[in-house]
Amino acid sequence: MSNLIATDEPPEAVRLMVRVYAYLLLAGFAFVPAYLIGYLYFFQDPTLLFENHLFHIVAITTATLAGLFVTYVTWRCYQSSGDPLLRWMTLGFLGFVLIYALHGALTEQAHHNIWLFLLYGPASRLVMSILLLVAMLSYHRPPDTADQRMKARPWLTWIGLFLVVDGAVAYVANSPIASDLAVRLSMEGGALVLSTLTVTILVLRRIRSPLMTIFIISVTAFALSSLAFILARPWNHMWWLAHAIFAGGFFMLSYGVVQAFLTTRSFSKIYSQEELMVRLAEAMAYTESALQELQRTNQKLGHLAATDPLTGADNRRRFMERVEAEIGRTKRGGAPFSVLALDLDNFKSINDRFGHQVGDDILKSFVEKCLDSIRPYDGVARVGGEEFMILLPQTSLEGAHEIAERLRNTVANSSFHGLQRSTVVTVSIGVSQSGRDGDTIEAILRIADQRLYHAKHEGRNRVVTTFKTSLQPLP
Repeated sequence: MSNLIATDEPPEAVRLMVRVYAYLLLAGFAFVPAYLIGYLYFFQDPTLLFENHLFHIVAITTATLAGLFVTYVTWRCYQSSGDPLLRWMTLGFLGFVLIYALHGALTEQAHHNIWLFLLYGPASRLVMSILLLVAMLSYHRPPDTADQRMKARPWLTWIGLFLVVDGAVAYVANSPIASDLAVRLSMEGGALVLSTLTVTILVLRRIRSPLMTIFIISVTAFALSSLAFILARPWNHMWWLAHAIFAGGFFMLSYGVVQAFLTTRSFSKIYSQEELMVRLAEAMAYTESALQELQRTNQKLGHLAATDPLTGADNRRRFMERVEAEIGRTKRGGAPFSVLALDLDNFKSINDRFGHQVGDDILKSFVEKCLDSIRPYDGVARVGGEEFMILLPQTSLEGAHEIAERLRNTVANSSFHGLQRSTVVTVSIGVSQSGRDGDTIEAILRIADQRLYHAKHEGRNRVVTTFKTSLQPLP
């Protein structure tokens, strides 16, 4: 998988050209509505009208229902993440819906009071542009606390403000100043200026996250729709185009909200593809390091589970596994192996006289001497307090006897730390060979133990490889 990330990097000049091309594509897409506005402005007759009240009502009803749904989804994202940007976006969608719905509901007033019909559109866009500007300014601010998110009073206050705006628009529409074209143009122009300001600040802040890119394109569409409404007359093609441009921006911003809902529930925590690749590479490097550390830990645990913690020799379980493996090898035609059973003579009296710390040091030194006397692939195991066993692969009874004698002589002539010079440590050893003394692990180890017992009974500090006379228990 690392090959998917660690590829050859292209020259920086190529990367720069690709990045510029990507920005030009986004800019070109964002300004598609501007091309359509220019086309209608220069090449279409502005007096051509398409006045269809039913179509307008259905379109506004659809937009209102979609707006309510998106408001709810945005609110759920805010409740989950506490992202302040989403709080203001929720209010932006909600304010737009509560004001814009009357633009559709009062469609039939187009012939009776044109301003009561028209002014709700620019008012809704002005309110939404104000709230989206505030939302953009809150980008990357700390999330709201859970208590702040759950309070109903702020939301009810904002709903009340939006209803006040509805009442104010109705008052203006029924007043003499409604016929002044500047009223509508000032609201539409305010929405245009605020949306343009939002886009400008976003570009200057160089925010490149995917959802904020959608945010920029959507607000650009809102600005261009306000421009189209300024240039339009009610019911002409520019007027309908303005509706379509705003709807396109609205649905694109809705798509961004849906993506946030399906992923992180936040606009601030959505990463670009480049950021994801970097994070993926970092995560894979961390995972590889963690796996290596886990392997080292497992090796250590495996070693601890198979060794005696005091001496470092194999434990009984590990020794039995190695003997079983040797039995399998000999059954496949391999050379026989031998086993040494070892016991330090009079070790209890040494412990009682000099203390357990000295006894522990003797055990560790004894294992070191065993390892020095055998081959690297032979195995030493501690199977009891002062009892040990040695596995000698591919070794006959005679060869094992020589190794055992060499080890016995080394121990008898060594001085151990903590003991008086007159105190001598000795070891008794019993030897058995596979095949000759049995073909099962039980038989081979039992014979080695019996010969160790004979070595003890015959006076200790000796090696026994054959049975002799019957013996009495040791005193």
